Order: sequence, then structure tokens, then C-alpha cells
Amino acid sequence: MELYQRVQGCPVHRLWFAVQDWRHFMPMDLKLSKHELAEMCTKCERYIGTEGGGMDQSISFLAEPGTAKHIEFDPIRAYDVTLPDGIVFVIANSLVEMKKSATAGTHFNARVVECRLAAKVLAKDSGLDWRSVKRLNEVQLGKKKTLDEMIEMVDSCLHAEPYTKEELCELFELSEDELISQCMSPSTAGVNSFKLHDRAKHVYSEAARVLKFKNVLGGLMNESHYSCSKMYECSCDELDQLVDVCRQAGAVGSRLTGAGWGGCTVSLVPVDVIDDFMKQVHDGYYAADPEKLKRVSESLFATQPGSGAAILNLD
Repeated sequence: MELYQRVQGCPVHRLWFAVQDWRHFMPMDLKLSKHELAEMCTKCERYIGTEGGGMDQSISFLAEPGTAKHIEFDPIRAYDVTLPDGIVFVIANSLVEMKKSATAGTHFNARVVECRLAAKVLAKDSGLDWRSVKRLNEVQLGKKKTLDEMIEMVDSCLHAEPYTKEELCELFELSEDELISQCMSPSTAGVNSFKLHDRAKHVYSEAARVLKFKNVLGGLMNESHYSCSKMYECSCDELDQLVDVCRQAGAVGSRLTGAGWGGCTVSLVPVDVIDDFMKQVHDGYYAADPEKLKRVSESLFATQPGSGAAILNLD
């Protein structure tokens, strides 16, 4: 969901690169805004081979204590979102590691390409210039439709069965080489099946959930995880298990966070049950596995929104 809170325990590698970027420009007396630095870090991370977005980089710079942020792009914008009183966020690491750059062609980048292809099919069906369209939000803006209307368009224009390369080549009147060069990427050239309907529906419905987030927070987190797991297929068995354990332990809502296929969950937990919640998650997920148990102290913790990267002048 595109509503983020920066917490203690943020993605250390991203914050480190952010700080290094900042330090690099300080001696040159260049005045770069936090928004510009977030854009720069987003572009730099793509050199490892993943076609990622800029959510983590943006919140690492733009976060403020005590509030979540609703982040939008093109250009980057961040709006304060007031969180309910009496709740904390609990981060729980599944301890499943995904080598995202090594598997980008079949996982991370494949989802990006599926969304790009879905956007082009929707644009072509809608009479837009599909060759110039790269993102699903471009179709929404081009047609001036609401998110709910875009979800209806997905259901009516994209069939639920996976698309094949041959089908897409015929639809766009392109050869396979042209399809790969114009619509895909070198790392995804070997992908032959594309779930355009499910990926597009996840993206539009996820954006709609963000707008409803403040009113029905926990339920939307649960819906978000289901969509990530079943529609976008970026979860894993351990994450699904951990989310279930967190909900049973008293979380108002729980979902995977980050790119998926491993990593952490984030749960919304009432302050008055936090001790019991932590014990139940400890016993229900970590205690049964000696290797997980060794790392539980660094893998399970409660937190609240904190500040993003900043320069601390000690002179």
C-alpha cells in the first residue's frame, strides 16, 4: 500500500546509500532537497538489476515523527496521515531471504513488466497511445477515471487467464523481438506467461485501499496482504503463516511489507495487548525453529513512526 510510516529498523542499506549520497554532495555545496535525493537514490538502486519503485527511498528521507505519509510520484509528494491513538506497529521478520537481483527476471522485474503490458493493453483498448504508456496510472489519468472505474475496466478488458507472448505480439502487431525490446526488459526476455488481469487489479485496488486507509485501517491491511499473496503473488508460505499468527495474536491488521517473497510483516496492534501479542508471535512462529529463535531479538519489535534521514551538524 502506498501509505508508509518510517520506523526504527528502516531498510539499513537504503538509508546508508542515502547518507553516502548526501555526504558526497555536501563538500560541493550543492543544495539538493530531500525529494531530489529520494529520486536520485531510487535511480541508483536500479543499477543492481531490479526495476524498483521509490517508496522506501522516499520515506527514508521524508518521514516525520508521529505520522504516516501518503506518498505519490511524478513528482514525489508526501502528505501527513494521522494514525489512531493507542496503537503501535510491530515488525516481524519471517527470516526468509529473497535474492531479488538474482531472481528479478522471474519475480520482481516480471511483475513490473506485467504491469507495463497491462497498461499498454488497457491503453490500446481505450484508444490511447499505447506505445507511449508505461504505467497503469497513465491510463487512469488519460481516461480521467476513478480507481473503482479502472478496476471495472480491468475486469472488462483483460481476461483472467494468463496472456502468452504470441497473444501479445498479435495484439500489438509486434514481432517477439520487438515485444521484448519495446515492452519488456532483458532480464524478463524468457518469461512467456503474463497475468495481466491480476497484476493490474492488484495495483488499482491497492491504490483504492490507500485512500480508504484512514477509516478502516486494520481491515484494509488484511485485504492488502490477501491481494499481495493471491493477486500479485509476491508473498511466500512463511509470510502467510506469520501474518496468520499475528492476526490470531491480536493484531487489528497485518500484511507483508517491502518487495515480498520474504522479509517482514507489519502489524497494527493495540498498545494494551502488546506484551501478550509479542509473546504469542514469539511462541507461534519463532519458538518452533531453533534457527529462527536465535534471531528473534532482532526480528520482532514494536515501533512508532520516526524521522527520516537528516544532516546532524556537530560543529
